[in-house]
Amino acid sequence: MTAPATKSKWMKAAAYVVTGSLLLPIPTVTAKTTGSVPHHARAQNVTVRATDVLPTWSPEPATYGVYVEKNVRITMSDGTILLADVYRPKDPQTGQPAQGPFPVILAMTPYRKDITIPGVGFDPYFVERGYIEVVADVRGTGSSEGEWEFLGPREIQDGVELVNWCAKLPGSTGKVGMMGESYLGINQLLVAAAVGPNSPLKCIVPLVAANDLYRDTAFMGGIPDLEFSLPWLTLRAGLDELPPDSLLQSPGLGLETALQHTSALSGFYLPLLTDIETGGPLSYDGPFWESRSPGPVLADVVRNGIPALLVGGWFDLFQRGEILNYVGLQNAWNHLPTDQPMQPNEPVTGRYQLIMGPWYHLTLMPTAIDPFALAWYDRWLKDESTGIDQTSTPLHVYALSQGTWYNTDRVPFDEATPVTYYFSDGRTGTAHSLNDGWLLPSKPTTLAGADTIPYTGLSIPLNRSTVQWFMGATELVNRAFNLPPSPGTQNDTAFETTGLTYTTEPFTQGAFLAGPIDVTLFAESTRPDAEFVATVEDVSPDGKAYPLTEGALLGSFRTVDTQKSWYVKDKLLIPFHPYTQESESTLTPGHIEEFDIEVFPTLDYVAPGHRLRVTITTSDIPHLIPSGPQSTRLLGGVYEIERNSTYASYVNFPIAPPSAFTPSPVNWGPGGS
Repeated sequence: MTAPATKSKWMKAAAYVVTGSLLLPIPTVTAKTTGSVPHHARAQNVTVRATDVLPTWSPEPATYGVYVEKNVRITMSDGTILLADVYRPKDPQTGQPAQGPFPVILAMTPYRKDITIPGVGFDPYFVERGYIEVVADVRGTGSSEGEWEFLGPREIQDGVELVNWCAKLPGSTGKVGMMGESYLGINQLLVAAAVGPNSPLKCIVPLVAANDLYRDTAFMGGIPDLEFSLPWLTLRAGLDELPPDSLLQSPGLGLETALQHTSALSGFYLPLLTDIETGGPLSYDGPFWESRSPGPVLADVVRNGIPALLVGGWFDLFQRGEILNYVGLQNAWNHLPTDQPMQPNEPVTGRYQLIMGPWYHLTLMPTAIDPFALAWYDRWLKDESTGIDQTSTPLHVYALSQGTWYNTDRVPFDEATPVTYYFSDGRTGTAHSLNDGWLLPSKPTTLAGADTIPYTGLSIPLNRSTVQWFMGATELVNRAFNLPPSPGTQNDTAFETTGLTYTTEPFTQGAFLAGPIDVTLFAESTRPDAEFVATVEDVSPDGKAYPLTEGALLGSFRTVDTQKSWYVKDKLLIPFHPYTQESESTLTPGHIEEFDIEVFPTLDYVAPGHRLRVTITTSDIPHLIPSGPQSTRLLGGVYEIERNSTYASYVNFPIAPPSAFTPSPVNWGPGGS
């Protein structure tokens, strides 16, 4: 029998595996039609004190209890009924809803509103401090009628109507904010873009939200990310098959709703997966993915006057998109293109901020961010001068390998300069790879030189990539049982044995690797396609290779749109691949082609004596699983990566000196990934 303490840790870890995306629910609140919320549903003690957030501001103490109204019906303009739970501040003396009025914070969840976990549902922290919370099941999920659209246009219109409903709720001040992570962060940005000017929606706090669903997580380099997508869709479908929590209260409505949800199995889930795996239209970027992505509508968020406090993680599912959302919002504020890099010395505004920490998708506990979110809500919903928006450095970033928070302003980082390192011959004596080559600042002078690597379709799992694209679930469990991190997340040398490595000389002085990275390969394949995976690592003097970030590219998607790519000082940092059927071009076996790999942004302190390494592999199982047509073109391939004076493969590292960044006086969140 499980010991009580151990069982408690396990339940806590399992409960938080639901946060963000992949939901295997363990409800933490026993629902009643009305009444109080049990004490065990209260938020965890946060690790960041309010006085550490803003020294001139202190939050209102937890003054109120929590009073809940279950399964409140809200009729949309097309007649569909959505159900929501409404959590009100409770007068501790009377046990009834406090007089108010109070601002309202809305969460739109596809993960069942009866799962009361901060980030995907009810968070008592804000109710106890004078806010009404409304947690609504999005259309076609939980207890709400209709068919699930997966962030479709009708779902976002529902969000606009829910905002207006919240503003008119009895006891409301008429001002509305939004909250939530992952899916609930994405729909915040989409709703904020759709509400129009002068909306009751006054601010949002999107945690771990995507910018571009196709590039951020559904695919990498044009290759399906089935490690995340398949379990997520499977469990989403499982949630749809559970009976609505309103079934006992309204049996007729509950049964009708359950039947509507069931139709999504044949109407959405199976067609989506089949299309992707057979190389159908949804395996390419296009209207389906673009219409569900915040990136194209960030200018509308700014135009509508909605401030946003963003939160992300260097090992999150949306590691790429969180940085791009910040850039897009700041650029929109300055009437610049939202898909382009920020300009040197571009003005910034405190209305759009990003906290970028050392977190996976599930290891960011939303309760740790509650004090910052409260300062944000108090500023925009209660008109309090919390000071959180009064900053010239609205970008708050955590440096990996160092554990220090820094405040800065622009991406690409003004502090960093792109430095080109070329793939070179030699044995560094630091790697156990197929070649153990050098990364050198000078271009090769030899006319010939190449390294050979076969396509295997296999890789060593349980590395950083495996953990990251399973949302850090293993690390969450490790933390619950006081176990060390998974070995592959701390030392990637086992992963390199099937690949090619290129390693710099030791850094004599400390430096920062800061921002997005481009790896450009000149290579040929014996087959009509190729798969390249590039991992960047920080190599310590004892030989351990700490994996920082990665990127991948399917060779047939090598076409680059230079107008949408990012260049700094004429050096490529983010190659933009259209990933469309029109841009797809298979390889001519034996013909050398250029492959520009987008490696997602990072911030790492490279200590003196440490090196940087690029590891090239031809697979990243289980993260990336090529579709059927892609696999047919890949199987049996052998690649040659050129490193000579004619075809010099290289990496562009954005490097900053050790004193370039300004340390933050604020601890923006718990450290450690």
